[in-house]
Amino acid sequence: MSIRVLVADDHAIVRHGLIRSIQQEQDMEVVGQASEGHKAVERARELTPNVVVMDISMPGLNGIEATRLIRRDAPETRVIGLSMHSARRFVTEMFKAGAAGYLLKDCEFDELAEAIRAVARGNTYITPAISSVVIESYIRQPQQETDGAFSVLTAREREVLQLMAEGHSTRQVARRLYISPKTVEAHRLKVMRKLDIDNVAQLTKYAIQEGLTSVQP
Repeated sequence: MSIRVLVADDHAIVRHGLIRSIQQEQDMEVVGQASEGHKAVERARELTPNVVVMDISMPGLNGIEATRLIRRDAPETRVIGLSMHSARRFVTEMFKAGAAGYLLKDCEFDELAEAIRAVARGNTYITPAISSVVIESYIRQPQQETDGAFSVLTAREREVLQLMAEGHSTRQVARRLYISPKTVEAHRLKVMRKLDIDNVAQLTKYAIQEGLTSVQP
């Protein structure tokens, strides 16, 4: 039986290239694609793929949050993070969200194919290029960890922050998240208070640094 794969990446040329390469593997088939985090979660719920190849930096909902939701709603689906980011916070947060693998975007396709097969069998795959990062994250003492967005903010606060950083108005954020503008404003104020940041420009810079979005201010 073929491994059913969902490809999620906001860059069409990357997404289509991955789809073409995966389709050429005799034991794999691409059952769907997504260009945005919320769509990736919807497709995973609908299609129940064996493996999702997930870009981390996506608009609307980043790959880390999307992975968390997929693992909650479709626990049999395994997720591989595919990213340009090799920093420890991205890798560790992706695995905390429930990912089964992590590769860098400059890897050879043969390595990605190997990772897809490995996680489909129930194993974990970590590219050798970041293995030292993962080992370091486990030997560091908790008190040595810095407080980042994923530990300081709630999931909803991170969603609001990402959408704000991407230029959405309060009403637009409310419509996308199916909450009231007043609730969005309350989340915004909580985010600012927790981060000790009092303007949108600095919030946007923070969101980019933390990997919540790749949109440039």
